[in-house]
Formats: sequence, C-alpha cells, structure tokens
Amino acid sequence: MHKLEDYLPFWEKLNKEEQTLLKDNCKTVNYKKGSHVYSASEECLGVLVILKGSLRTYILSDEGREVTLYNLYENDVCVLSASCVLSQITFDVFVDAREDCSLLLISPAAFSSVMKTNVYAENFMLRITAERFSDTMWAMQQILFMGFDKRLAIYLLDEMNRKNTNVIKTTHGDIAKEIGSAREVVSRMLKSFAEDGVVSINRGAVEIINKKYLQNLVRNQ
Repeated sequence: MHKLEDYLPFWEKLNKEEQTLLKDNCKTVNYKKGSHVYSASEECLGVLVILKGSLRTYILSDEGREVTLYNLYENDVCVLSASCVLSQITFDVFVDAREDCSLLLISPAAFSSVMKTNVYAENFMLRITAERFSDTMWAMQQILFMGFDKRLAIYLLDEMNRKNTNVIKTTHGDIAKEIGSAREVVSRMLKSFAEDGVVSINRGAVEIINKKYLQNLVRNQ
C-alpha cells in the first residue's frame, strides 16, 4: 500500500485538514509503455508521483520532431502535468510513459488549495519546477553545444547505470526521441560504435561492450 506521505517531504508541515484533503483527492493510475499521459493542450491532469516506471517529458516541433527535455523515475514528482497549479508554466509540453508506469495522481484543485494555505507545499512545487528547468537547460545545452557522439554516449551510460545492465533494450527510434535526433543519425553512429568494438547492435537492444571508451568520450571531448 503506497502512502502519499512517503513521497511528499513537506507532509509533516501540513495540518490535519490539508492532509485529509490531499488523501481524499489522490488515486493510483496506470499507463502502459508508450502511452500518452499529458499535454498542455489538455485539461490539467494533476500532480503525479511515480511509484514505478518512468515518464518522458518532451516538446514537439512543427515538423513533428520530438525533443526530450528530461525523464522522471521512481519517487520523482511530475509538476508539468499540473500546469494549472503553477501559472508560470505557459509552454506546451508532452508527457509519455517510457515504461509501464504506476503513478499517484493528486487532484490539481486539492493541491492548489493546499498551496494557497501552506508555504511549505508552495515552496516544494517551486523547488521542483526550478529543478525541472535546470534539467531542461541541460538538455538544450547538449543539443546545441555537444557533438552527437558524446550525446549518444551519455545516453547509453545513463541507461546502463540506471538499469544496472550493459544490455539496453530499446530501438533506434526511441533513442532518437530521447536525445533529440533522427533515427537514421542514431543508426549511423551506433554502426560506427559497433565497427570500433564499442557496442553490439541486436534486434531491439544495444549491448555496451567497451564502457571505458564511452566514458572517455564523455570526459575528453
């Protein structure tokens, strides 16, 4: 049984009425891998706490190119799905399930009400928003100023460390979405890595053979 208080660090700063309001307006929702969760053009969904799985937040160009801003993992809180709670959020973003997900969904009306009466809840939301902005700036810095081979190396190392395996189950198209590129570009670079003995390309998976090469690429370029 997942308890809301285990995921909100300001819980002890809430009074009984505020705690009850959040508990009474919280439910568990599930999404399959690849499912659409939220976009800014839709009705405000609410604050999401990730119990299991991961979410991808991205923007979409007029040409249909997806640029990943950041990913969220277990115990993270998604605030852009509650953009109506924070009036400062005015840009269009999309949120999809990277993996099968189990989430706690807190009603935007309930959370907004608590924010108006409790400075700790408000500060939490502002801090999380600032962290996500920092993540977004890092993503933009990678796209604008880093070579593609380094961006791909960072992605492969991050996924290897997160999943604790050197076999990353993904497609070239999914990698392209994650790092803001085209599938053909990803395929060419992976082929180059494979020719150098850095990775092995399999159907629906990439196996990292030479981790040190990728680490040196990230460190030295």
